[in-house]
Amino acid sequence: MTDARACPILPVTDLDRALAHYAALGCTVSRHDVTYGFAALAGVELHLSVVADHDPLRTASAVFLHVPDADDLARRWADVPRTGEPVDTDYGIREGWHIDPDGNLLRFGSPLPSTR
Repeated sequence: MTDARACPILPVTDLDRALAHYAALGCTVSRHDVTYGFAALAGVELHLSVVADHDPLRTASAVFLHVPDADDLARRWADVPRTGEPVDTDYGIREGWHIDPDGNLLRFGSPLPSTR
């Protein structure tokens, strides 16, 4: 297997709101139908699926995005609420976070300069 990729499926309660949110993050968004859509950014594709009984406290998801520069991504997402500034971790990653309106966590990080 040489061309495998993963596309996480995130539960959402309102597809229009989710698509608008991911567009604000700089994603290219599209929809398959009224219950399923897509958000793509720099080769990463997230699938957004309406789940009627989605409860962010019980059923939210998390995705880790490996990025070249966590600080750059944090700057680009700074005007979107619920984005955390990157910090240096003891496991060699400079890591930040973002939580979408449905409670899905996007963690993003890049290697610390000493670990590149």
